[in-house]
Parts: sequence; C-alpha cells; structure tokens
Amino acid sequence: MSSHEHQPGATPANELVLGLEDRARLTIGLLAALQHLLAIIVPIVTPGLLICQALGVSARDTNLIVSMSLVISGIATFVQCKRFGPFGAGLLIVQGTSFNFVGPLIAGGALMVKQGTPVEGVMAAIFGVVIAGSFVEMFVSRVLPFIKRLITPLVTGIVVLMIGLTLIKVGLISMGGGFTAMGNGTFANGENLLLSGVVLAIIVVLNRLAVVWLRSCAIVIALAVGYALAAYLGRLDFTGMHQAALFQVPVPLHFGLGFSWALFIPMLVIYLVTSLEAIGDVTATSKVSRQPVEGPIWMQRIKGGVLVNGANSLLAGLFNTFPSSIFAQNNGVIQLTGIASRHIGVWIALMLIVLGLFPGVAGVIQAVPEPVLGGAAMVMFGAVAASGINILASTRLDRRALLIIAVSLALGLGVAQVPEFLAHMPAALRNVLESGVATGGICAVVLNWFLPEVQPRA
Repeated sequence: MSSHEHQPGATPANELVLGLEDRARLTIGLLAALQHLLAIIVPIVTPGLLICQALGVSARDTNLIVSMSLVISGIATFVQCKRFGPFGAGLLIVQGTSFNFVGPLIAGGALMVKQGTPVEGVMAAIFGVVIAGSFVEMFVSRVLPFIKRLITPLVTGIVVLMIGLTLIKVGLISMGGGFTAMGNGTFANGENLLLSGVVLAIIVVLNRLAVVWLRSCAIVIALAVGYALAAYLGRLDFTGMHQAALFQVPVPLHFGLGFSWALFIPMLVIYLVTSLEAIGDVTATSKVSRQPVEGPIWMQRIKGGVLVNGANSLLAGLFNTFPSSIFAQNNGVIQLTGIASRHIGVWIALMLIVLGLFPGVAGVIQAVPEPVLGGAAMVMFGAVAASGINILASTRLDRRALLIIAVSLALGLGVAQVPEFLAHMPAALRNVLESGVATGGICAVVLNWFLPEVQPRA
C-alpha cells in the first residue's frame, strides 16, 4: 500500500498505552504483533502473486517468490525497528513488498515474454533490475535534501496517482480471472465475477462499520470468505503446495541474473518516488509515536528508514523477490492499539520470517483463485490512486501546478493506453516511455524543474 494513507492527527499524549521504548508483556506483545500481521500479510504477498500469474511463472517458483517476500519483509521490519548503525528508523515500522513496482514489472515482463524470452530469463532480468535500482535508493538516503528539492510533493503525488491508475487495469484483469482466463475463454464469466464481486463488496461493507478491529481486518476477512466460496465452487488449486518442500532454505539468484534497460528506467523513477514516500511514512509513524517530526533526530530516522528501503530491495533481488517499501497502514494500527513500542516489531518480523520459511503457508495463499485476489487488489490499487490525490490535495494547486498535473497525466495515461503512439521512436526510447508511470513521472520532474514558480502576491 502506498504512503500518506493515514495522516494521523495530533492526539493527546495519554493515548499511548506503550511508548517507543516500553516493553510489552508477552501476551500483549503477541496480540499487538498479530494485529499488525493481519493488516500487512495480504499486501505483502499480493504483488508477487499478481506478477507471477501475469508472467506465467510455474507454481513451484511462484511459491518460492511468495515465501521469500515474507522472509525479506520480516528482515526489513526487524532492521527498521531495532536499528543497526545508520540502518533503520528505530520506530515501530513494518516494511513489505511494494505495489508501486507491480504495473511496470508486469508490462515490461509481459513484453519480454511476447518477444520470446523464456520466463526464467525474464525473472533473471527483473531481479537484476531490482538489485541495480536498490543502489539508487541507498544513494538517495545520503542526499535527501537535494532530492527533496527535485522531487516535490507535486511530483510525488502525480507519480503515485499514475501508479494507482495504471494498476487498476491489472486489478480488473485479475477480477475477471487473469490472463489464463483470457486464454481459455472463461474471462469475466459469472463464477469469476461472483468471486471477485463478493470480496469487493465485503471490504466496502466492513470499512463502513463502527467496529474498529473489523475495519482494520476487512481485507483478511473478505479474502477468507472468498477462499471459502472458491472451495465450495471447487476452484482451489493446491499445486504450489504439493510441489513445495516442508522447509524453504533461501536460495540466492535461483533464476540467475540478467538486466534490461527497458525495465530499469521506469523502475528508477519509482525507486525515487518510493524513497520520498518513505519520508512521509517515517514522519507519520514518528507523529503517532510522539517522536519529533523535525530536527536532527527526525532526519536521522528518515535517512535510516530510506537506507533500509534500498538495502532491503538489494536483498529482495538477491533472494528472488520484489522491492519492498515502508507500509503506511501500520500507522493506523498504532493509533488503534495505542502501542508504539518498537520492540513489538521484533515479534512481527519473527512471525513473517517463520511464515516464509515454511512454504506450505505460501502454498495455501497461492491456492486462492485470481478473481478472489482481484477483488481485494482492486481496492488496494484504488487506495494507491486515492493516496496520490491526497498528496496532491496537500499542495498549492495554482495554475502552474494544474498545468504540470494535466500534461503529465495526459501523456502518462495516453501512452499507457495507446502504446502504438511510440511506434516510430528509437527502440531504446520506446522501451522507456512505454511505461505510463515513467512517461508521466519524467514529464512531471522536467516540468516542475523548468517551469518557474510564481510566488503569490502578499
């Protein structure tokens, strides 16, 4: 889920049950950790499942990728909470697989498959690009003030909105049954629409209830109902589970290592934006944890948070999974429970790593039919777009800003919908601009840099 989703208001200091350095009793700690786990487990595994299903990755390899996304998210969460030297924010922060990269990876990967690259070769190129991009994010953490001038909230808002809008197509394809269903003629049939519609409806209804814990677990509850309905319809596929080992030893570079410039340039833009989202998320977590949101301690937390964002994406690429970023939804859980103790993060990390090392867990998740996943993904992707609108709403929308938004969205969405527009461009340029997010993002950065800001008259 993207950043800026929960912008916590100033709440009275007495609302915190446990402060940043307080240690919880075992039962309280486990319950609080479980609540965080329920809020994040679906967003952590969904990007991997969607990318693997779209690119036709085998059941066994999908299981490996989903298992590793849990392990790598656990390691990142542990480092963010514990803090080692310059690594980590030292707050109760949960980090997981990022939705920001799903659209470009599916688009770029699908193009490579269409051009005849074997799926293993496509995955090797994807993980090579994930590793290369991680160094960009680690570098950004060292030069934050300059990058913040180059990529303002206006640019971030446009790119996050573009990510959400381009992902909606991915979500809709999943709701209809995915690319497999398109191939066998069952796309958007009654059964697929029933499965995805039920999940979507339950999420909407639960989010409007007054019971807070029901709202925070809405996606998990909806998926459980969808899972049960799929079982009743005989739609669960446990192939991945049967092929998986009992215990998964993490294997580096399982697919080998490749590279693709066409994938790298769009990813570059998204790595930059993900770094800036992390600033918003660390600030929001500082705020709900009653920690400073300006000054040297805050800056140190931000630099440490962004550095782990990058370092963990390097680890993700090495161990065959996708880039991760700091999650925003956990700020909501901190507000909900009043527990801001960073020591809870160690429990969350441990739970994620244990779940990831036993591939049977990933196999059970993998058995979910794509329409069930699509119903939940649609809400999550819509939330990414809404969070982009939220960022834009916090900026001053004068004529200059509206012009930048208009041109960036028009070009970005236009190219995503009509890629033939780029047919006569040089191949290198075409490969980069075919990603709507890259086109819109580059356009926003360039216009924001070159169009002078007019200061309002006093």
